[in-house]
Amino acid sequence: MSTGELLSIEPLELKFPFELKKQISCSLQMSNKTDSYVAFKVKTTNPKKYCVRPNTGIVLPRSTCDVIVTMQAQREAPPDLQCKDKFLLQSVVTTPGVTAKDINPEMFNKEAGHVVEECKLRVVYVSPPQPPSPVLEGSDEGSSPRASLSENGNSNGSEFATVTRASVEPQEKSSEAKSLIAKLTEEKTNAIQQNNRLRQELELLKREGSKTRGGVSFLFVIFVGLLGTIMGYLMKKS
Repeated sequence: MSTGELLSIEPLELKFPFELKKQISCSLQMSNKTDSYVAFKVKTTNPKKYCVRPNTGIVLPRSTCDVIVTMQAQREAPPDLQCKDKFLLQSVVTTPGVTAKDINPEMFNKEAGHVVEECKLRVVYVSPPQPPSPVLEGSDEGSSPRASLSENGNSNGSEFATVTRASVEPQEKSSEAKSLIAKLTEEKTNAIQQNNRLRQELELLKREGSKTRGGVSFLFVIFVGLLGTIMGYLMKKS
């Protein structure tokens, strides 16, 4: 737990039981130790990877506020489950009665003379409850490479970015898309097969038509020949 003058934050390490292709969430609790309204904002070094709800808000005097941090599903696991991602939680005393809608970036601007308290949080990956390998390779809470931060509590502004609070897209959409693609592929295959059958039937009809035309021509020649023979015989008798 942090020992800030405004907020007590627990935990200081965001632990995610890492699993591939699965969204993972962990909670963060802030406790207002003062009799003032405290505004907060959460930032991270990797905003595209995480979703924080709420990412800004107001902690009422002597009250607590819970924040849910969700990591998007990952396709690859980092070496030795080491993670360099970090979060920065900024807090500042604000006017009594304000709401989350009243929060703006200027409230956390130190250059404007505002006293901003900052707390840095590490991201730690831990093995899932039932790891695929029976052999554990040491603790996941060992030292990991850290992003460069100044020791006086002032973070590099370009290093952290505000985290989105948009709802995480459900994974069911991926399965629905796969089902739709499979259905379209099946319909395409059926259409191709039906087209081939129609072509074969058309060729067969053409061949039968050719045979029919050929037979009529041959009969016509025979008929003309017989007619000529009969006429010649009649003319001779006459």
